[in-house]
Amino acid sequence: MTLTILQLSEPYGQVAFREAGQGEPVVLIHGVGMQSAAWGPQIDALSATHHVIAVDMPGHGGSDPLPEAAELPDFVAWASEVLTAMGVGPVNLAGHSMGALIAGGMAIEHPEQIRRVAVVNGVHRRSAGARQAVEARAQEIRKGAIDLETPLNRWFTPNDCAARDQVARWLGAVDPSGYATAYGAFARGDDTYADGWQKVACPMLALTGDGDPNSTPEMSQAMADAAQDGEAVIIEDHRHMVNLTAPDVVTDILQAWLARPATERSPE
Repeated sequence: MTLTILQLSEPYGQVAFREAGQGEPVVLIHGVGMQSAAWGPQIDALSATHHVIAVDMPGHGGSDPLPEAAELPDFVAWASEVLTAMGVGPVNLAGHSMGALIAGGMAIEHPEQIRRVAVVNGVHRRSAGARQAVEARAQEIRKGAIDLETPLNRWFTPNDCAARDQVARWLGAVDPSGYATAYGAFARGDDTYADGWQKVACPMLALTGDGDPNSTPEMSQAMADAAQDGEAVIIEDHRHMVNLTAPDVVTDILQAWLARPATERSPE
């Protein structure tokens, strides 16, 4: 696996990404507070058959941040620029959590760059109470109050010790400003592209854990039902970090998604 830095056009600065394998491109975008290494099990497995590129989201890992006022469409525009600068596409794009929001936005706004799309633990039309809670957390993070235990307790069961410890290290190392910007966009982005799923014609996968209180099975099913070629898969007895707590199961599901027939597009 190779870690690479690529200079993007203004105003995006540099993007860092991990790359492995050859073949049809698979691009992976992590969630808020994480980094590209969070896709480690999937990079290792999928690179046996595909060209896997796992990117650091803006303000995370080695990627430069977006402006503090950035919203979800700014992150989607960034992702489109990343694919253009890399000269890859159309790609199979999978995102986790905030990365799922970006992936969905890409499939809706830039379908010419997407061959297949997967949203892992994605959010969709939060309830009023859930939206109020996540926006309150965004405000606390902006003030510099980064609470690690609360998200870890939501994301993991008591049996997920190894994955929890690794995620805690990533959260503890994240740049506070980049984290705050991304979390704010995440908090306000759950319905930004919610009406657009009906436009998505490529093979679409919505995957989550049945114990995820924020990226619920109902959300995944609603997105899959709205898409033209959508499928929802719910993993039992897992929560928010399913790609780490059930890595083999998630990889098998992604491989089945990658095997679904897709209409070929030529990059513009």
